[in-house]
Amino acid sequence: QLQVEESGGGLVQPGGSLTLSCTASGFPWDYHAITWFRQAPGKEREGVSCISYPSGDTNFADSVKGRFAISRDNTKNTVYLQMNNLKSEDTGVYYCAAGQTWCMGYPWYADLYNGWGQGTQVTVSS
Repeated sequence: QLQVEESGGGLVQPGGSLTLSCTASGFPWDYHAITWFRQAPGKEREGVSCISYPSGDTNFADSVKGRFAISRDNTKNTVYLQMNNLKSEDTGVYYCAAGQTWCMGYPWYADLYNGWGQGTQVTVSS
């Protein structure tokens, strides 16, 4: 059974850093993507970053390129989202999702993903 769980959210000042973790297991496919989405108050959910297995390909939304990094530790079934130079507009609930898809192209459709975590709050504020 596919299980996905996020952790690591919190309150951080503008310009600060935060790392989110996504632990996923029970994949029924031989390839998949793990994608971070976020949803700010009053806004639609948007894709942030994606990493593929087994290729390791990554993709980032334009709004976070150069500031966020994504990586995975396959021995721990965990994907990490390193967020640097955080801005107030990065505030929102961050969700981790797993699906049988690729990160290349446009991986930001929520319907591509079968497993979702419960979300973790990230607040960027002074």
